Amino acid sequence: KTIVEGSGRTDSGVHAAGQVCHFDICNKSVPAKAFAIALNSNLPDTIRVLSSDETDGSFHARFTAMAREYRYFVKKTEAFLPFDRGRVWKVSPLPDLSLLNSYAKLLVGTHDFSTFTASGDSSSSRVRDIYRAEWVDEGGSVYSFRITGNAFLYRMVRSLAGTMIDAGRAGESPESFAERLESRDRTRALRTAPSDGLYLWRISYDPDEFPDELPDEIPAGIPEEDA
Repeated sequence: KTIVEGSGRTDSGVHAAGQVCHFDICNKSVPAKAFAIALNSNLPDTIRVLSSDETDGSFHARFTAMAREYRYFVKKTEAFLPFDRGRVWKVSPLPDLSLLNSYAKLLVGTHDFSTFTASGDSSSSRVRDIYRAEWVDEGGSVYSFRITGNAFLYRMVRSLAGTMIDAGRAGESPESFAERLESRDRTRALRTAPSDGLYLWRISYDPDEFPDELPDEIPAGIPEEDA
């Protein structure tokens, strides 16, 4: 029996474009790079292994991860296609991009994200480090919310995305959004965005990519809940 360890888990309906996993085997007869080819020949089309490599014994897909990047995609309802079903959140109108980014920049740093977690979260601490957060125009009819941090709370990214979209459509000021964050009160969050538009985009194992030290109570390799 071979146990496969993933870098993290995602909620039902969430996608993974950059999932990482590892497994330990004693058999050295199969070259590491051949596993991707062999696995893809037996996997359904909904799962593809992009590459496979050998690591040393210190690597753990989940606990040695230094950062995780998620992206959330929203698309104007008028431009929504049948192929987009289950892959993006259709929204109209799209809020002003600069207003969304005025909210996003408030997330960068170390914060208690209790406002933006779901009731099922079981984390002992709701403090997380966010290294980057921004909204990007992907071509006029699509925005992506890109957020990178050491770990995330249960449905945190979806709650952030939904709240920012609704706040932006209402023209809420950055100061009011900051009050939501600082309140640590779940009732101050707005809508939780659907799972369709959320992607686990990338896992970083580079300790030098984000130079700021992490607080002792939130180690870099903490496994996040379903974001």
